[in-house]
Amino acid sequence: MDGHGEMGLIGENFDPGLVGRMREDGYESRSGSGNFEGASGDDQDATDDGPPKKKKYHRHTPHQIQELESFFKECPHPDEKQRMELSRRLGLESKQIKFWFQNRRTQMKTQLERHENVILRQENDKLRAENDLLKQAITSPICNSCGGPAVPGEISYEQHQLRIENARLKDELSRICALTNKFLGRPLSSSASPIPSQGLNSNLELAVGRNGFGGLNNAGTTLPMGFEFVDGDMTPLMKSLANEMPYDRSAFVDAALAAMDELIKMAQMDNPLWIKGLDGGMETLNLEEYRRTFSSRIGIKPSGYTTEATRETGLVFLRGLALVETLMDVNRWAEMFPCMISRAATVDVLSSGTGVTRDNALQVIDAEFQVLSPLIPVRHVRFIRCCKQHSEGVWAVVDVSIDAIQDAASTLMFPNYKRLPSGCVIQDMDNKYSKVTWVEHSEYDESTIHHLLRPLISSGFGFGAQRWVATLQRQCDCLAVLMSPDILGEDDTGITTAGRKSVLKLAQRMTCNFCSGVCASSMHKWDRLSVGNVGEDVRVMTRKNINDPGEPHGVVLSASTSVWMPITQQRLFDFLRDERMRSHWDILSNGGPMQEVVNVAKGPQQGNCVSLVRGTAINANENNMLILQETWSDASGALVVYAPVDMSSMSVVMNGGDSAYVALLPSGFAILPGISPSYRGGQSNSNGPLMKPDIDGSISSGCLLTVGFQILVNSIPTAKLTVESVETVNNLISCTIQKIKAALTLT
Repeated sequence: MDGHGEMGLIGENFDPGLVGRMREDGYESRSGSGNFEGASGDDQDATDDGPPKKKKYHRHTPHQIQELESFFKECPHPDEKQRMELSRRLGLESKQIKFWFQNRRTQMKTQLERHENVILRQENDKLRAENDLLKQAITSPICNSCGGPAVPGEISYEQHQLRIENARLKDELSRICALTNKFLGRPLSSSASPIPSQGLNSNLELAVGRNGFGGLNNAGTTLPMGFEFVDGDMTPLMKSLANEMPYDRSAFVDAALAAMDELIKMAQMDNPLWIKGLDGGMETLNLEEYRRTFSSRIGIKPSGYTTEATRETGLVFLRGLALVETLMDVNRWAEMFPCMISRAATVDVLSSGTGVTRDNALQVIDAEFQVLSPLIPVRHVRFIRCCKQHSEGVWAVVDVSIDAIQDAASTLMFPNYKRLPSGCVIQDMDNKYSKVTWVEHSEYDESTIHHLLRPLISSGFGFGAQRWVATLQRQCDCLAVLMSPDILGEDDTGITTAGRKSVLKLAQRMTCNFCSGVCASSMHKWDRLSVGNVGEDVRVMTRKNINDPGEPHGVVLSASTSVWMPITQQRLFDFLRDERMRSHWDILSNGGPMQEVVNVAKGPQQGNCVSLVRGTAINANENNMLILQETWSDASGALVVYAPVDMSSMSVVMNGGDSAYVALLPSGFAILPGISPSYRGGQSNSNGPLMKPDIDGSISSGCLLTVGFQILVNSIPTAKLTVESVETVNNLISCTIQKIKAALTLT
């Protein structure tokens, strides 16, 4: 049988009962790969008038098998409607579709059982070997008094087991006392009882008084809060990060409890703790009321630091447990917020939580947060993340900086930002939605931020709760579109479901590369340049690509800046994403009209999509060039990112091929809400961005535009960068901004 995705004869793996049932229906299917020619169902039954005819077989075509396999990965149990749709699209009968899926599930079950049998045999061999070692130890016991060999027959097998158990219990008691001494700051007497919870809301006890010091097992040491410290599952990366700054693990539990209590109260309380904006949207914290309510937990704010605290509530098209799983997995968390998180890594897993609910999970995470502007430094922070399920369908996930525990050490490592108790409360709704209440609370050094963007950050529109919720809603809408059964097969552009996912994956990589070039995160190694006639607000950086197949090899130059634009965010976004207006500012258009040839929607909002644009070719070599573009807009801002791509490479991607080897150098625009310099306290109009006074004193709405370009200046990685190259990319940014402003005055 051939093995490229086609299911052949199942043989010993096939269920005999299933074969009998299929024969009763007149089929002799070979796992869906073969069927009778010219007949189906009861038409194939032998008649009483003559001898049965010889049954003929024919196999499904490779295309049919590929489509069936692809659908099986998404839905192994299709309903009648889905089977009819597959039958119509593939030219097969409904029974053929039904039997193919039956056989495929049977084969999958057999393979899983075979794999489980292999694992069980390995475990059995391991237990047998351990049993042999124990028997050998029993035959030659050690005398406790002299340390030499014991007299044969001196102790029984039961006595030997009791001594082993006694030694294990003594060892556990020693570990418990050591941990308790660290936690309480005083010795624990031998008659100590489980530690009661003190000063905590009864709904936030995190298993205090229920687990006590019981429930110890070999996986780790259970602390009094129901957290289980795990030592054996740390990766080398986690160990290396953890060794950078030693800390007392047990102290993190107390910090997590206090942060969880504060988050729940801040999520539940309303006025006067929270002040609503004029549009009824994002709420800002009343600092005086906060100091009165949480006075015992407020530390000393460093000199020159500014407080930023906001709250936002919204509905998300994702079940609560799925959202919790995303937040507790740093890789999925970073993928969910690609334009906000430039890098994330798990430093330590202190507790993996209880079962699938992740109740009492506790982690130490190292992350970098970003706003898409070179004038705002990346926020590097290490924090504790704690997850708690408070009731059926209700979770809370809280973060707090480790400097809540170790001020001196963490201030040296993360001098510009402190994350106070922040996070979200998630509540399952009845319609597959979740209600998310997000709280963002931090302190930061305002002197590190450019004066043009200080109002944006202090208002909470930069790193605040509204941006987290808006991004989460947009990303969940995109997931809903991808998982929708209404997009089976090819669309009107000829892209299959697998091709659509490959295109979106490529666009995601393009956007992440653009963000790293604008914000200069540690994800890519950028070198800052200060040469040539470059403006003080323009950041120019360079790096060398030697072995990354996703980018052209050679010396890459990146330049970016942020400027004020006296128009609304929506109008600027509509202008930049319109392929008909692209010739006004894009040098890739060659001054001619552009045409959109492919559009892959990422959500219900207009403009949230990935598209392919083709321009007017000046010569034959440019006929093969396309422009891959991703655009989106929400309450937190907007993005237009693009990169030239080869037509042959995109053809492979649109057919479901691997997108990792498509070389990209992205450029584009990020649009941020415009905030007046006189802004003080979260007041905004109902149309979105706040108002900024013009030079003449009149009032007009506006926004902040970040422009970023990445250019390959030399295909030889060892080549030296010239001043002319730096000035060229600087002039490109200046000319592009001028062209956009000129074009907008005409539209």
